[in-house]
Amino acid sequence: MLIVMRPDATPQDIEQVNAEIRRRGWQPHAIPGGTRTAIGITGNRGVVEPEPFRVLPGVADAVLISQPFKLVSREVKPEDSKFQAGPLVLGGKSIHVIAGPSSVETRDQIVGTAQGVKKAGATLLRGGAFKPHLSPYEFQGLKHDGLALLAEARRETGLPIVTEVKDTATLPQVAEVADILLLGSRNMQNYALLEAVGEVRKPVILKRGISATLKEMLMAAEYIVARGNTRVILCERGIRTFETMTPNTLDLNAVPMLKSLSHLPVFVDPSHGIGMRKAVPALMRAAVAAGADGLLVQVHPDPPRAISDGHQTLDFPEFEKAMDEVRAIAGAIGRDVARLG
Repeated sequence: MLIVMRPDATPQDIEQVNAEIRRRGWQPHAIPGGTRTAIGITGNRGVVEPEPFRVLPGVADAVLISQPFKLVSREVKPEDSKFQAGPLVLGGKSIHVIAGPSSVETRDQIVGTAQGVKKAGATLLRGGAFKPHLSPYEFQGLKHDGLALLAEARRETGLPIVTEVKDTATLPQVAEVADILLLGSRNMQNYALLEAVGEVRKPVILKRGISATLKEMLMAAEYIVARGNTRVILCERGIRTFETMTPNTLDLNAVPMLKSLSHLPVFVDPSHGIGMRKAVPALMRAAVAAGADGLLVQVHPDPPRAISDGHQTLDFPEFEKAMDEVRAIAGAIGRDVARLG
């Protein structure tokens, strides 16, 4: 159920609706819009009768929601969501590019990468401090030292930081440094972590699980939003299919589908999406043409020597060239690629 308030509804009108929802044992969720506020209801186990809410002061309508992912559905909020991340506004016409290495390795590596990707036009820096891998014997990241190096790179360049959250135990330390939290594909259905991130008031990038459907991805986002954190970005990063020529298959169908189903911004990770360095620029272009609101691209000063994911990582000249191509695609479809400052 969605309670749509009139544009002239007062704070007292909104609180009266919230109080009525709580009285029935449910939870209200305010969803501000361009011209009016809507209030979503969760916690109900059956159909909510609309009439008791339609007669309350300030209410324009009470609408039944057909999708199980209530709060992230475009039925609840027809216009695209936009929100702040550091000095940036994510969502909307401008496309943001997040770039950096898979893993933070050294000070020179991460600061140098931040300077390089900023020069090429990236607006955010990515880098893994905590690195969950399939094998326990692979590099697991510099952990807290990595977070400190990311913070130094931000001070040097002004680029906001995107880094992965591995688990609930390290979430507070990561959230203290990161401007945007990243939930990797392996954690898409880690419900304890989804709920914990929902309590943190920082933007979150939610990557699609490697075998997850779009509905499952949207339901994972619902866990976060239902806990009060509405600043969620959906990220398509490639799925597992029958194809063996590439590590993953980038599902570009997901971009228009997610944007039709949800008001949340949709980003694409072309590096993981195909897992092959030479093909990453083509998928950057394709993702923008398909309507993506942002890109996550792996970039390293010397990809063959990268500790992790060098096979799908661009060097600086490759990234700079790819950014020029992405700008051309964005302009052709009436959008632009954001720059910092």
